[in-house]
Amino acid sequence: MKPLSCNHLLLLFSLLFSLPSFAEPAIYTAFFSNQAVSGFDTVAYFREGKPVKGRDEFSVEYKGAQWSFKNQANLDAFLLSPDSYAPQYGGYCAWAVAHDNTAKGDPQQWHITDGKLYLNYNAQIRANWLEDKEALIKTANANWPQVLQ
Repeated sequence: MKPLSCNHLLLLFSLLFSLPSFAEPAIYTAFFSNQAVSGFDTVAYFREGKPVKGRDEFSVEYKGAQWSFKNQANLDAFLLSPDSYAPQYGGYCAWAVAHDNTAKGDPQQWHITDGKLYLNYNAQIRANWLEDKEALIKTANANWPQVLQ
């Protein structure tokens, strides 16, 4: 077999990079995982005011991702009203969505505003988010879900 020529390599790369990009999934999960919010219990943010890791025995599939909870009571609360407990923007970084982009949301970098859970990429981005969260929420709401395309 002959090695690829420079022209063939250029053609191959231009085809690769000209293919239409795929949309991001509606719920952020890590590359090799199907866990929403990295397995953290989203109900616990509201009930305990802190991130708490969920347990596999208290899990449910919702919007194509696996959601885990600390206990049966939190799972039941989620099942009654999943949109009340799921993070905004599918768990993507809220600041990134406000800037018409997507990035992972870190379950340790969170904030609840008006009864809604928001995740951010890291502590610095969370600080930036909190400085102007009302305006950023409006912008992120306008960008969501089109930003996934």
